Amino acid sequence: MGEETTSLGGIHVSPNAVATLAYHATLQSYGVVGLAPKNLADGIVSTITREPSRGISVQYKDDEIHIDVHIIVEYGTRINSVADSVANTVRFHVEKALGLRVQSVNVHVAGLRISNTD
Repeated sequence: MGEETTSLGGIHVSPNAVATLAYHATLQSYGVVGLAPKNLADGIVSTITREPSRGISVQYKDDEIHIDVHIIVEYGTRINSVADSVANTVRFHVEKALGLRVQSVNVHVAGLRISNTD
């Protein structure tokens, strides 16, 4: 998956490229205040490297793309609506950029954050 061969050569799309697309699409979604690390080790690495795909994992399985997104939601918003919006936005942007179908987008809400108390 993520590969296409033409008469001029091959095209390979890395999972990190897909994760970067998903990262930017997620941050555009209503109610998302940030992304959360997938686990403790990933949290330590992301604070050191500032990797743009933190909180996103992409797996290729045969001809399918599976994306997991770990988000932090704004307190007071409907979590279900935010999660649906993130899944739809990520699916749309990745499919539009790659021309490939995304099989699943799993949204994991890792926490809530109160941004402005005034």
